[in-house]
Amino acid sequence: MSLNFDIAGFPLWANGILVLVMIGVIGLGAHWVVEAASRIAKRLGVSELIIGLTIVAFGTSAPEFAVTIIAAVKGQGDISIGNIVGSNIFNLGFILGGCALVRAIPIGRTMLKRDGFVLGATTVLLLALMGWDLRLDRYDGALLFVLLIVYLVVLFKQRLAGKDGEEGEEDDVGHSVSTSVSRDAFLLVAGLAAIVGGSHVMVEAASSIARGLGVSEWVIGVTIVAAGTSAPELATSLAGVIKGRYALSAGNIIGSDIFNLLGVLGLAGMMRGMEVDPMARLSIAALCGMVFLVLFLMRTGWRLSRIEGGVLVGVAVLRWVLDFTSRSGT
Repeated sequence: MSLNFDIAGFPLWANGILVLVMIGVIGLGAHWVVEAASRIAKRLGVSELIIGLTIVAFGTSAPEFAVTIIAAVKGQGDISIGNIVGSNIFNLGFILGGCALVRAIPIGRTMLKRDGFVLGATTVLLLALMGWDLRLDRYDGALLFVLLIVYLVVLFKQRLAGKDGEEGEEDDVGHSVSTSVSRDAFLLVAGLAAIVGGSHVMVEAASSIARGLGVSEWVIGVTIVAAGTSAPELATSLAGVIKGRYALSAGNIIGSDIFNLLGVLGLAGMMRGMEVDPMARLSIAALCGMVFLVLFLMRTGWRLSRIEGGVLVGVAVLRWVLDFTSRSGT
C-alpha cells in the first residue's frame, strides 16, 4: 500500500496545520521510543550509547531512508542526496545545538573517538566521491554500504568484549525495568510507526508549501525536506536530554548521521546512479565544516555547553539563509 498523499492541491494554510499536527504525533512517538529503548537496553545489558547508535538511530532515520530511496528511484538526485546532506547539517546544528541550549550535554570519550571519527571520515569521503563530478554512482554507493557493515561489526564486537559503555553512564531507568517486555516492544514499534508516518505527512505538506512558493528542488531537498525528515531525531534527542539520557540523545544524532551517509546514500547509490546540482559542492563542504566544528566543541571539556549549542544553532541558521539566497543556475 502506498503511503503517498495527494495534498498538492491543499491550500497553504491547510498544509501548515498538517505540519503542526504531525509535530505532535512525532513528539508522542519519540517519547515512547526513548522510554522503551532505554528499558530494553537495560534488560539486555547493552549501553544506551549502543541503543542510540543503532536501534533508535535506524528508526529515526527511516523518513530519510524512505524519501531518499523514493527520490532515487524517480531520478530526483537533488531531492535524494540533498535530503541526506541537509538532514545531517540540521541534526548537528539545530538539533544537537538546540538540545545543548536546553541542557549542557556531557560527551563520552568512546563516542567521540570512535563514532565521531567515523562520522568525520565518512563526510570527507562523500566530499571526495562527489565533489569532482557531482555524481554518486553504483560503485560509490557500494563502498559506502560496505563501510556501514564494517562499522556495525566493530560496534557489536566491542559490545561482546564489554567495551561499548560510556564513562559515568547512569542507570536511571532501574525502577522501570519491571515493565513487561511485550509492552516495551509494542511501545517501540508504535513509537517508530508514529514517527515515520507523521514525518512522511509532514514532509509532503512542507514540500507542497515550498513548491507553492517557487523554491527549487535542491533547496527543497537540503532545507525543507531535510528538516521534515529530521523531526524524529529532534523529538527523540530532545526527549533524551530532558530525561537526562545523554548517551541515548547524542548517540542518536551521531548514529543517525552515520547511517544516513553510509546506509541510506549507500543503498540509494547502488540502486541508481545520481547527478546533483553544482550547489551540492558548497553544501557538502558546509557539512564537513559542521561535522569538524561539532567534534572540536565536543572535545573542549568533554561536553557541549549552552554557549556552544548556541554557536551550532547560529551556524545552521546562517547555512539556511545562504541556501535560500544563493542559487546556482540549472
